[in-house]
Amino acid sequence: MTDDQTIDAGALAAELVSIPSPSGEEGAVVEFVSRWLVGRDWNVTIQEVTPGRGNVWATRAAASGRAGVTLSTHLDTVTPHVPPRREGDRLYGRGACDAKGIAAAMMAAAARLVAGGEERVGLLFVIGEEQGSDGARSANRLPAASRFLINGEPTESHLATGAKGSLRVTLRTRGREAHSAYPELGVSAIDPMLALLPRIEALSLPTDPVLGAATVNIGVIRGGTAANIIPGHAEAELMFRLAGDVAPVKRAIEACVGGNAEIEYGSYIPPQRFHLVPGFTAAPVAYTSDIPLLDRWGTPLLFGPGSIHVAHTPDEHIDLPELRASVDAYERLIRTLLAA
Repeated sequence: MTDDQTIDAGALAAELVSIPSPSGEEGAVVEFVSRWLVGRDWNVTIQEVTPGRGNVWATRAAASGRAGVTLSTHLDTVTPHVPPRREGDRLYGRGACDAKGIAAAMMAAAARLVAGGEERVGLLFVIGEEQGSDGARSANRLPAASRFLINGEPTESHLATGAKGSLRVTLRTRGREAHSAYPELGVSAIDPMLALLPRIEALSLPTDPVLGAATVNIGVIRGGTAANIIPGHAEAELMFRLAGDVAPVKRAIEACVGGNAEIEYGSYIPPQRFHLVPGFTAAPVAYTSDIPLLDRWGTPLLFGPGSIHVAHTPDEHIDLPELRASVDAYERLIRTLLAA
């Protein structure tokens, strides 16, 4: 068996990155992680979320299923898959920083703690975080017993003081199809959508002195069927990053849209404030994590190596010295929390 004290988080991260795991297709990476943990004598539960997809929950027998601290992150990634490559002290690839590198650091830190005799640590790796967080919603039904939850997202190795929330919104406009040679016979669904979206982007949204201003991203636009047909439908998917209560944001959306489009509200996650530990630098983040959906897992902290600025890009990467240093940081965080 591998000496748990010599686990190379960089090498383990490269193995994880090499396994494609877009949201909805995480089966192979879940199997790899569960086998890795079982081979090191962890008690592993795979919680099925949908057929062929599941969360990985690992505890130690000596802790009787109870963990003082649970380390958690997600195993799914956005598309497309980008295979791992090493350039100097930098690992590139899909999930290098968001969040397979983080998962590798957590696995290495937990293994090191266990090798040193500390077994009050658990691991929770969820699926679906990039597409609605169905894994976290299911994981919150597990019999969690930890006092603290350290969630992993790329925070540039700072503890996050807080995080913005999120609200997914779909707008739909309807028209009447007709041959494009006779536009007077049809009604375009795209024209009102094009008029509406700039007004959405110009909305005055709430701000917070710590988290900053709420923002909106028009992420997806669909409409029509062919260039020679007056479009009978149009749709836009929006993501709002929330700095405060969701109610005034919804009121602003509804006032702006009026009767010009249908509004469908999707997943909502409120803004959060997180536990801090002396000796660690701290800063707010603008993105959303699974923490609000895991409220049964203990007092939350948010920490991870890597930068969100390169996540979801073709050049996603993590610096290996920072990744390896995060193993020490996770161990120090856990020991501090357990001693509290």
